[in-house]
Amino acid sequence: MGLIQAAVGAIGGTLADQWKDFYTVPAGLPPTAALFGAVAQGTNAGRGSNTRGSSNIITNGSKILIPEGYGLLLLQDGKVTAFAAEPGAYEWRSDDINSKSIFTGGGFVDSLIMQSWERFKFGGQPGSQQLALFVSLKELPDNRFGTQSEIYWDDGFLNTQVGAMTRGSYTMKIVDPILFVKNFVPASYLQGDRVFDFTDIDNAAASQLFNEVVSSLAPAFSLYTNDPGKGNRITKIQQDSLGFAKSLSAAVENAYQWQSDRGLAIVKTAIVSIEYDANTRELLKTVQRADALMGARGNSNLQASVAAGMQSAGENGGAAGMMGIGMASGMMGGIGGLQQPVAPAAAPAADDPLAKLKKAKEMLDLGLITQADYDALKSKTLGL
Repeated sequence: MGLIQAAVGAIGGTLADQWKDFYTVPAGLPPTAALFGAVAQGTNAGRGSNTRGSSNIITNGSKILIPEGYGLLLLQDGKVTAFAAEPGAYEWRSDDINSKSIFTGGGFVDSLIMQSWERFKFGGQPGSQQLALFVSLKELPDNRFGTQSEIYWDDGFLNTQVGAMTRGSYTMKIVDPILFVKNFVPASYLQGDRVFDFTDIDNAAASQLFNEVVSSLAPAFSLYTNDPGKGNRITKIQQDSLGFAKSLSAAVENAYQWQSDRGLAIVKTAIVSIEYDANTRELLKTVQRADALMGARGNSNLQASVAAGMQSAGENGGAAGMMGIGMASGMMGGIGGLQQPVAPAAAPAADDPLAKLKKAKEMLDLGLITQADYDALKSKTLGL
């Protein structure tokens, strides 16, 4: 009975596999899907007849449509045999006996009898596996990262170790589909019936990537903040999605060889938050105050502060307060190259004859001098 069933299955499957088919991407894919099998369009509004062909055999002459943003990998018996990245329609051709068709010049004997005999030996199943897999060549979004505790790195600008908790997301890209499939994708995703999605929580391979990114965050922060081209400023990270992505990608590559071994690269990052520890927050406050006192703006601020202090001292402390301010401003003059401007000494006023005579007249009226004294002073002043 088993032999009869095998023979019936072999003949029936062989006849079904003579039909050419049309393959494309499945409907309803999430934007984070990275690898998935090509889907055969066996029926089209009830007019198609190829509904019983083998799932792992592609008939010669079948068409495969590659949409924009995707690449096509062909596998024969588990081995990658071809790759195409240009969008368009391609025709399947294989020397495998299971792919031959009476509709594409395969001949009656090879296409039917030889195939049936081969499948009979495998219990009615084709003795071969052919797969067409689509690989996304787009940026794959919504890959999250986050730390549960502080990470620490040596900061070139603050010249000390700093710490922070951070979270955000990044986009990644498959830059070498063949490396990606050969070296990273588990075998269970290479059967054509599962979607490899980096955001799938049940995808153990994707979870491994998440852990590697988190462990690379501290080196990435160090690379960024110690890069003179970035001004050594940690505060620029959240404004520089491409710059920090390069630092993160480099850190991941150094530790785990994403691109060279797996064909993966981080393209962009979006840091949602950075929560510094208490010591780092104090250091950043000090840096902000130092920044405010740098350059011409800092000189103006200092002069305004000294002037306000002199006014307050004059109102409240008299000459003693003014003397204290003078001493303080003298001491401040050597800090940071800032100098308190000193007004030039006023030149002594020239002798005014009219003023002298007026003063002498006032003294005469008060009885402080005699008329003779006044007349003598008047004659001398006027040169009489």
